[in-house]
Amino acid sequence: MRLSSGRRFLLAVSIIFSCLLTMLCARPAGAVPSFARQTGMNCEACHTNFPQLTPFGRQFKAHGYLLTNNGDSWNKGLLDAKNLPHLAFMVDGGFTNTGKGQDGGAAPGFGDNNNWALNQLSFFYGGIVVPDFVGAFIQGTYNGPNGSAAYWSLDNADVRLARDLTLGGNELVVGFSANNNLPTVQDLWNTTPAWSFPYMTSVLGPSPAASALIQENLAQQVAGTSVYALYDQKIYAEMGAYYALPYSSQRAIGLQKDDILAQQEIKSAAPYWRLAYQQDWGDQNIEVGTFGIAAPVYPQRISDSGHDWITDVGFDSQYQLLLDPHTFVVQTSLINEFQNLNTSQALGLSSKSSNQLYSFALSGMYMFDKTYAGTIGFQNWFGPKNAAYYGTDNGAPDTNAWIFEVDWLPFNKDGGPWFMPSSNLKLSLQYIAYSQFDGSSRNAADNNTLFINGWLAF
Repeated sequence: MRLSSGRRFLLAVSIIFSCLLTMLCARPAGAVPSFARQTGMNCEACHTNFPQLTPFGRQFKAHGYLLTNNGDSWNKGLLDAKNLPHLAFMVDGGFTNTGKGQDGGAAPGFGDNNNWALNQLSFFYGGIVVPDFVGAFIQGTYNGPNGSAAYWSLDNADVRLARDLTLGGNELVVGFSANNNLPTVQDLWNTTPAWSFPYMTSVLGPSPAASALIQENLAQQVAGTSVYALYDQKIYAEMGAYYALPYSSQRAIGLQKDDILAQQEIKSAAPYWRLAYQQDWGDQNIEVGTFGIAAPVYPQRISDSGHDWITDVGFDSQYQLLLDPHTFVVQTSLINEFQNLNTSQALGLSSKSSNQLYSFALSGMYMFDKTYAGTIGFQNWFGPKNAAYYGTDNGAPDTNAWIFEVDWLPFNKDGGPWFMPSSNLKLSLQYIAYSQFDGSSRNAADNNTLFINGWLAF
């Protein structure tokens, strides 16, 4: 269905309003300690190496963030067991070293190498909005690095209406989600772009020029609505659409002018789909699925010359073995992007009228005693050349990266110290090694990035 610009504006404003209203009257959700206070459970119930979800964590999210240990209270779970609102906070930062210094500095106000920086500072408010009916997860973030490039913005938001039904003698969860940031932020698995490994990277490290639209290219630019169903805890299906937030709305939630003007803007609506099958047996579970988006887009928000079509089709799978004290997780995904670039070519922004881009990811994690974790990941973007579109020296988008990470989570198993009992901390050492960067193997190692990271949620 095609919506007029006025209707798109009203829809976007209504979604933003509902998110902001939830921030005033809801309780927190997501990969934050407020969940532990809401449910009375430790973080390990919902997460392995956070924000990676366990089967229970996926059920909690699908059921609309509604589970509480305070449902019989006078406030029906709108507050925690101590009758406090479910607020949470997160701070993340660390040290970044690259294989070679970055000309002009890693970011405004920073040197070309060996920088300490605050990655981000976030506050969360979410959880139950209407008891047994509506829940939410909302994140506001101070986006580092600190200095002239830092700003506050509305980050991830996922407002859900969920109901438990019965079909054929089996459980059927049906729900509605209003969300933002980028497609897949509402997804239950850590194989889709919003929550995939690596879960945290340095804001001061180099980034490849090419990525699929459904990955980071719509971050904080869109509002989406979808309906979903989870049958018998096995079959998950979701359909929805994403809409571009008007320039004024993006500025209102904190985005920077230059970032907005450089983006691809969705024209009318972009359909989104998700289909997955999961199976649990004993201490093991597996998932296979597909996801994608079909988006008519205005290149660089130029709307008077027609539009391109970008279609991303993704396939994913995840395997978990949750023993005690051992945890093994393997995740993979493949995204095939079909690019119809007639308008970009006419505007001189593409060297050809059509193209394809592929994105492949694979990671394996081992965690001991829910405290010590190690992950090895591989990421690969590849496809035919398009010099004007990608802007790389030889026109190729190809980038290969190995990611090595070790984590220590001292509070994950038993909770934090007495003065912050529901807090969680992750100390990480991450190294990204490139064998190819932006189409070239020569000097690719100059972009290798060492990141020493501290991630505290309380």
